[in-house]
Amino acid sequence: MTGANGVDPATVFPPHDATSAFSFPQEEQKVLAYWRSIDAFKTSLAQSKEQGRKPFSFYDGPPFATGLPHYGHLLAGTIKDVVTRHAHSTGHYVDRRFGWDCHGLPVEHEIDKKLGITGKDDVMKMGIKAYNAECRAIVMRYSEEWKATVERMGRWIDFDGGYKTMDTSFMETVWWIFAQLHKKGLVYRGMRVMPYSTGCTTPLSNFEASSDYREVPDPAVTVSFPIAEPAEEKGASLLAWTTTPWTLPSNLGLCVHPEFTYLKIKDDASGNLYWIHESLLTTLYKDPKKAKWSKVDSKKGSELKGWRYEPLFPYFVKQYGERAFRVLNDTYVTSDSGTGIVHQAPAFGDDDHRVAIAHGVIDKDEAPPCPIDESGRYTDEVPDYVGQYVKAADKPIQKDLKERGRLVVQSVIHHQYPFCWRSGTPLIYKTIPSIFVKVEQVQKQLSKNNETTRWVPQTIGDGRFGNWIANARDWNVSRNRYWGTPIPLWVSEDWEEVVCISSVAELEELSGVKGLTDLHRESIDHITIPSKQGKGQLKRVEEVFDCWFESGSMPYAQAHYPFEPEKKAAFEASFPADFVSEGIDQTRGWFYTLLILATHLFDTAPWKNLIVSGLILAADGKKMSKSLKNYPDPNLVFEKYGADAVRMYLVNSPVVRADTLRFKEEGVKDTLAQVFIPWLNSFRFFLGSVKLLEKDHGVKFQYQEHAKKSDNVMDRWVLARCQGLIQFVRQEMDAYRLYTVTSRLTGLVDELTNWYIRFNRRRLKGDGGVEDTVSALNSLFEALLTLCRTMSSFTPFITENLYQGLKVFIPPNAEASKQEDTRSVHFLSFPEVKEEYLDPVIQRRFAALQAVIDLTRTVRERNSLPIRVPLKELVVFHSDPQFLDDVSHLASYVTEELNVRDLTLTHDEELCGVNFVLQADWPVLGKKLRKDMGKVRKGLGNVTSAQAKEYARTGKIMVEGIELSEGDLRVVRQVDAEAASKRRAELDGAEQGVTWASNTDGNAVILLDTLVRPHLQEEGSARELVNRINRARKRAGFVATDAVDAVYTFGEKGEAGDVDALRKAFGEYSDYFQKQLRGRVPREEGEGDKELKATLEEETEINDVAMRIRLIKL
Repeated sequence: MTGANGVDPATVFPPHDATSAFSFPQEEQKVLAYWRSIDAFKTSLAQSKEQGRKPFSFYDGPPFATGLPHYGHLLAGTIKDVVTRHAHSTGHYVDRRFGWDCHGLPVEHEIDKKLGITGKDDVMKMGIKAYNAECRAIVMRYSEEWKATVERMGRWIDFDGGYKTMDTSFMETVWWIFAQLHKKGLVYRGMRVMPYSTGCTTPLSNFEASSDYREVPDPAVTVSFPIAEPAEEKGASLLAWTTTPWTLPSNLGLCVHPEFTYLKIKDDASGNLYWIHESLLTTLYKDPKKAKWSKVDSKKGSELKGWRYEPLFPYFVKQYGERAFRVLNDTYVTSDSGTGIVHQAPAFGDDDHRVAIAHGVIDKDEAPPCPIDESGRYTDEVPDYVGQYVKAADKPIQKDLKERGRLVVQSVIHHQYPFCWRSGTPLIYKTIPSIFVKVEQVQKQLSKNNETTRWVPQTIGDGRFGNWIANARDWNVSRNRYWGTPIPLWVSEDWEEVVCISSVAELEELSGVKGLTDLHRESIDHITIPSKQGKGQLKRVEEVFDCWFESGSMPYAQAHYPFEPEKKAAFEASFPADFVSEGIDQTRGWFYTLLILATHLFDTAPWKNLIVSGLILAADGKKMSKSLKNYPDPNLVFEKYGADAVRMYLVNSPVVRADTLRFKEEGVKDTLAQVFIPWLNSFRFFLGSVKLLEKDHGVKFQYQEHAKKSDNVMDRWVLARCQGLIQFVRQEMDAYRLYTVTSRLTGLVDELTNWYIRFNRRRLKGDGGVEDTVSALNSLFEALLTLCRTMSSFTPFITENLYQGLKVFIPPNAEASKQEDTRSVHFLSFPEVKEEYLDPVIQRRFAALQAVIDLTRTVRERNSLPIRVPLKELVVFHSDPQFLDDVSHLASYVTEELNVRDLTLTHDEELCGVNFVLQADWPVLGKKLRKDMGKVRKGLGNVTSAQAKEYARTGKIMVEGIELSEGDLRVVRQVDAEAASKRRAELDGAEQGVTWASNTDGNAVILLDTLVRPHLQEEGSARELVNRINRARKRAGFVATDAVDAVYTFGEKGEAGDVDALRKAFGEYSDYFQKQLRGRVPREEGEGDKELKATLEEETEINDVAMRIRLIKL
């Protein structure tokens, strides 16, 4: 249905009412409804595609939909939305597709908990088909909540055309990628000690194992191993120390460092003989100096090599007796803890495994003794502890050793220990056959490709991530699980024949099975491939891919690369991605796997620009936890303050620089109060001023896009600030530095409300005549429109809302209106700089003015002197004549704003009591000075003001005999207010009793005469009454066009003289009242006023005199 003008009313944004209450959350809902009515996101995509814009590619890391979105997701989503919106506004076509991570441990762990599954046998009983059906059923459990939250936070992204890692097309590309790696010889099967999750019953990759370290107590035990050979050492024991007693039943050796010196000592208390590292006696005794022991012998570790000892447990003696239970040599042994003798369990330690192979204890392809099942429980190979969980077995093992006299020292150590990132159970290290992708051999290529990336911040790419890839290990990509992309290897029983499948078509061709529509285990595990070497039928390996392999395949798999020609061409035209962003934890996760696969496939980084965000913690500094309920529900915060406030709070915080943020709801509230409410008030002030212009002069305001340059310095300043902002935002967004942009954007809000409008309030209300008012309104409109267009990517709701209120003042034939779809601010291009408004001189002058005003306001606050109290003189000192000249050009603004009668500008240091001091940036200078830093630190305190001033001029100074040059020190100006007061008192005609207060920013210095004079006090009282009336008008809901009388009565509080003084002051300033209150001079209540109905009455107090003010609408 359309209205009389042919426009569907449902697609028209509701008009603004400046007098009604403004609820940010409710107004955001209006914006969402408006976007839906015009299908805003899809419309913007279609427009940019039709215009043939250059593609801007972006990869969205897929989250799991098995949990609800948290603040970390909101942060990442906001950063991505900001960058992609900006890319669209700067002339790009930005395809944005949401993705879902569907496979892997997060999903399976949920099902295991739900069904009480503890291991492989339970899964086999119910069948993989049934198990995977359960997984599939919960994969998209919270997808609708995700969609609702993402839409509510204002993010534009395509859910309908998104990808899922469980889609057959996605899985097929994963197969293709793996097959490419296999063809290049980058895939192998190996026996390695891997991090293993007993909670999820699968090995993990090294980077997964490093993601969740916790401080935990563990047993620290020293165990004796009686020596069997050589015969002369019988009766002595080797002491080994371990924090994993559960590995002792699998002991096959002891390792010592060949170069270390080991002592044979006699413990006087027990008479026992022990071998131990010479510097680690503290493991045996609290205080070796006081303990009773004696040295018997000493030997190098190389001399102990080959000694045999009595096995601690009998379980593997028969199998390994001849090869094992002897002393081995290796340099990995350290002397910083323990005994310097390391117990070797080749199944449970990487070094143990390597050393055992090197010394022939086990063969390279032989599985070492590993009496642990997939759930971390002892098997019947260890009958004494069968069925016990390994960590729980620590205590009974210690008890047994103690009863047998083999436990020498028993204690507890607190240390960092890895936990499973999914199940939260302690990891163990366990030898297991796995499928690996080679990474170590391409470390140089990884580093080279990483160097082509713009990291924000760069320190993460060079440091944390760069260091990680420099020490990269081969990647275990196999998981002994069920719900995932099956590894496409079909092998003979002896692994001599291996076929790696790269596509559905290839599998159908080689197996003869047709019509495959799903690639999960239940659909393909039964499929065999006839051997070409006479080895019968090749069967698929049981493992599935690590889900990180799938997410690392995302750039290619979301496009079903390389199977669909059109998508293939589009992908190749937009690869590598222009932009990627996730949290700092992904440096060892998604970022890492993306880089590995892109390097292997195309020898390039998969991205050009990458923003890393920090971690968001709860307000108490702890990890956000549902069980602890230590953070507010995001959706409730949206409904309380609005999504824009949350977005701005997040992106204007240290978290965008990869630092940590403690999320505080108060911070969102402050953002609303400090940014959005003042911004809204500026907009509403504009609307009120426009109505006033029409009421008083019959002139309807219309925006002039290229108005002639104003003669008013404030107009020129605010327009120059707008153009400078546009330049800055373009420049910094091109460099992806969001953290520099937000402060400048919010800075314009502050400059608009606290500077431009504050200084031009009377002009905007018509005091300067129609032409001047229109010029001021046009300047204010320009600033408000610039804010909407530059801020739209960051705060999409308020910018849309205010833009809809502004665009009614843009003539239909305006240049911009003819070229672009003006229905939404998000359809508009990012503004171009209007060169005619650039004015660096005005900006420099106003910066000087702002410095003086800020310094003086602070002095007034410190001395409890409100701006409405008139003061006599302000002295401004600066050594740079340009600064003083700049202030002089704006002197009238300074005196009016600061309410001072006289302004003195000077570069006379003595007059202002200015001293110069030198300060150092010690962390930086310390690296240069090294051992001389202490001398310089001490000497700087003796540098005179004259010497510091000379350093400022020459850039050189000697401090304690050490020459320092320009840049080593900062010259800072300080003020001796007492000296300044004395100097002023000495001047001819100087008034007695004057006290001067000072302030400095290190460059400019101000001195303020703080004496309150009676004749100036009267003026202050008049200003105070105007202030109270204006605040009352605001509380009563009056707008600028309302004619309102103010009448007042005096109370009884205070002396009669005080009341008389106040009455006198008000009487003498009637001209001032007329100017400030638009002709309505406040009056003391008379008999006729008592009958008039007041809209608002309130009690107040001025100069300790109680008053009642009544507002009467005419």
